[in-house]
Amino acid sequence: MSSETAEVRQILDMNAFRPGDSAEAAVDRRLANLGAASVLFYRRPIEMVEAKGAWMTAKGGTRYLDFYNNVPSVGHCHPKVVAAVSDQIARLNIHTRYVVEVVDDYLEKLKATLPAQLSNVAMTCSGSEANDLAIRIARAATGGTGVIVTETAYHGNTALVTEVSPSALKRGSLPDWVIAVPPPSAAHHGDDIADGFRASVEAALAEFAARGIRPAALLVDSIFSSDGIFADPAGFLAPAVEAIRAAGGSFIADEVQPGFARTGASFWGFGRHGLTPDMVTMGKPMGNGIPMAAVAAKPADLAAFCADTGYFNTFGGNPVAAAAGRAVLEAIEEDGLQENAARIGALLLDRLQDIAAKDGRVSGVRGAGLFIGIDLAGDSGRPDPDLTVRVIDAMRERRVLIGAAGRYGNTLKVRPPLCLTEDEAAIFAAAFEASLNA
Repeated sequence: MSSETAEVRQILDMNAFRPGDSAEAAVDRRLANLGAASVLFYRRPIEMVEAKGAWMTAKGGTRYLDFYNNVPSVGHCHPKVVAAVSDQIARLNIHTRYVVEVVDDYLEKLKATLPAQLSNVAMTCSGSEANDLAIRIARAATGGTGVIVTETAYHGNTALVTEVSPSALKRGSLPDWVIAVPPPSAAHHGDDIADGFRASVEAALAEFAARGIRPAALLVDSIFSSDGIFADPAGFLAPAVEAIRAAGGSFIADEVQPGFARTGASFWGFGRHGLTPDMVTMGKPMGNGIPMAAVAAKPADLAAFCADTGYFNTFGGNPVAAAAGRAVLEAIEEDGLQENAARIGALLLDRLQDIAAKDGRVSGVRGAGLFIGIDLAGDSGRPDPDLTVRVIDAMRERRVLIGAAGRYGNTLKVRPPLCLTEDEAAIFAAAFEASLNA
């Protein structure tokens, strides 16, 4: 798909409410409280009151099929998570300066899903904190400072992590110690994604050398969700990881979005590429709505950081969060959610590819499990974010929620709860097809 003359779009601005749009009292109240930091979805925001499974209910009773929120990944208000959190908060909730059994029970269950080398886990409250800490650990372990990311990456909102999140920057440019490379797409790298992406990383490493900067890390979301979702071919990440390690840097797998069984074939996004990262960061779906996140690291790397810098997180790894996290892992296993993501995701992908074969405006469909990207284009073949917004609005009218991603804001980001049923997937596909012609 040609991107000539296409305008780069800020993802948070896509189909977002803006002050001055018609508003209701509840919206005015929110804006008065949060001011310029308020981010509301849709030009006519929705006031939600409850949710269950893959469905959310607005004030007034309208129900929406949720294909947007990947935080309640095992399903909104999953009974196992509700019970675990309720029980634990009635017993004890304190920081990690005390030994509490549920915390170590959780950490051991989490580590069982990870490569054995990553045997230390530092708990935080958000993916932003996790990525911030991972960069600092990488710098201590490697002695370098440079970080390579992709050109529309989003890794969080701390001061440090904002600087490695090109999609968050409305003005200015990246600092000298950050280089953004093109995402692993056919548009940038042709048929050989693996070699092309490796070459992009090697070019960034050469530029760091010219700047006199030692590399610390290649930091990527392993499904490249903010770049527009690029999952295939499985294994394409390996050569780029070899390149960063050969230059003395480390590989940080940001699993905040693709982790916890979403891609179906593997519990972690990096697993599809046959990789063992130097660090794994995680968040969002980890607690199914309870704020929790973490960095999994090698003991020697974490020790190198802690030798110079004390680290403690008051709320990271608290017992209530640990109880929620353990319940999420149990729900994924007991409800067969990884298998469900693979099966329902494949069915949905096939249905969307059928729609694409009939409608040229659907210029690309790709993904893994229940993480799928749908590219929309105009008659010229150029990315069409305006069509994307119209489709998002039309799907809302059909009671389906979805958001956008990608450099030009023309990619629908499909990431429903992992408990999605075949009937619910069919509802989405029908709503999408109808919305193209709304």
